[in-house]
Amino acid sequence: MKKLLILIVTMIALTSCGMTKPLYYWGGESNNTSVYELLTYKDYKTQTPQAICALIYAYEDMVRNPGGSRQIPPPGICAEYGYLILQPTTAATFAEYATKRQKSLFQGSDYAALFNERGKELLNKEIELYPESSLFILPLLKKLAR
Repeated sequence: MKKLLILIVTMIALTSCGMTKPLYYWGGESNNTSVYELLTYKDYKTQTPQAICALIYAYEDMVRNPGGSRQIPPPGICAEYGYLILQPTTAATFAEYATKRQKSLFQGSDYAALFNERGKELLNKEIELYPESSLFILPLLKKLAR
């Protein structure tokens, strides 16, 4: 009886260690590295205009198509994305260097106005999804309102 109990406990322990769905979707994977990692960490010091456009595309994918078991964008993604597209040069960079596929994410061609609206929306979404982020984002939104 004792051996049977040990066998059952061992089987339960081993089957519970199986692959589980991750909490968040970080973009498509290539060689066990997410698109987010490839575009941010590896290219951080050498952000070319094309890399910025690719990053905007990846962020939009993570926000529009959240995966993982929680089905919401990962923590900080909405804030990072919103902050990126609110930068003064981002809209012009995107207008000049984005591919047709990347531009198809947005309706219209006035990227400055679109990015301003979308950036603020994303910062508010970060607060909605992760209320603890309000400590950092509310002052930023107040500064943007001026």
